[in-house]
Amino acid sequence: MLLPETDAVLAVRRAVRAWRDAVGCWSVAVAVSGGADSLALTAAAAVEIPDVRALVVDHRLQAGSDHVARWAAESAQRLGCRESLVLPVDVVGEGGPEAAARDARYAALDAARDRRPVLLGHTLDDQAETVLLGLARGSGGRSLRGMTAWQAPWGRPLLGVRRAQTRQMCADLGLTPWDDPHNSDPAYTRVRVRTEVLPLLEEALGGGVAAALARTAAQLREDGDVLDELSADLLRRAGTGTASDEPGLSIETLATAPAALRKRAIRAWLAERGVSGLMNSHLQAIDTLVTAWRGQGGVAVAGGGPGWGLVVTREHGTLTLRSQPRATARRPTRRETD
Repeated sequence: MLLPETDAVLAVRRAVRAWRDAVGCWSVAVAVSGGADSLALTAAAAVEIPDVRALVVDHRLQAGSDHVARWAAESAQRLGCRESLVLPVDVVGEGGPEAAARDARYAALDAARDRRPVLLGHTLDDQAETVLLGLARGSGGRSLRGMTAWQAPWGRPLLGVRRAQTRQMCADLGLTPWDDPHNSDPAYTRVRVRTEVLPLLEEALGGGVAAALARTAAQLREDGDVLDELSADLLRRAGTGTASDEPGLSIETLATAPAALRKRAIRAWLAERGVSGLMNSHLQAIDTLVTAWRGQGGVAVAGGGPGWGLVVTREHGTLTLRSQPRATARRPTRRETD
């Protein structure tokens, strides 16, 4: 498809081209919802990247969602995609409908991408919303880094493009995007941030807030990458055990490290062992086992299985992850006698 050379079209094409050249990728899948962001991304990708497959996830949460999915798939092919696949999913799971839909969507995209990177239509405005939500929740520096342009297999070429530009590009192409009703439903926190909080901040602070939040994310990401490298080195130095013995972490090595590196190393160590969703209160309690030992019991963390849970304990100078019966995991009593 031959695209007009309007300002909006050129801005989106330049963003996709820059991502392509930086990653060195010439075959991709694009997640297409039918919204303005994904349609603009698809149109630009089909011109800038030789091999593009469209993946359309049908969450089946609304009547007629199958018709919308088929329309989005057909639109992607008209824009130049080599093929389009509709992926019906079942939205079930914990964490509320937003989290369940996101998990189902990413799982379906990952299964259908056929070793290709998957391009997602997140814009600068989405980045600003993500950073603002992280600030409000006190999620820490990792959350404030926002989304990254490339974290295999997910690519986000439009993080420097405004939502208004993707809408203008669709208008320039004669496309009428589909507006998901969920994107204007105030029951969702992100929608309220988008429609109420950010506009109020823009008005109160004289504009430029979204761009400033996105710049903050980029700066924190650079700093965070350095801290991650240093904490990975700390994790290697603190590791104990042998190949036949589940390794723990040396309390002495951890205790002498800066707090920022120590906590990152502990979080990474637990993630390697399948502990996800670690809350800040858990991390602080685990850090206290290292830096303020008073004989307290271990800290229960997410994970485990039927009848048993996971507990981080301090044992003879080592931070250890143990499996314990659920009753014990809720009130760990193990104490160390150093």
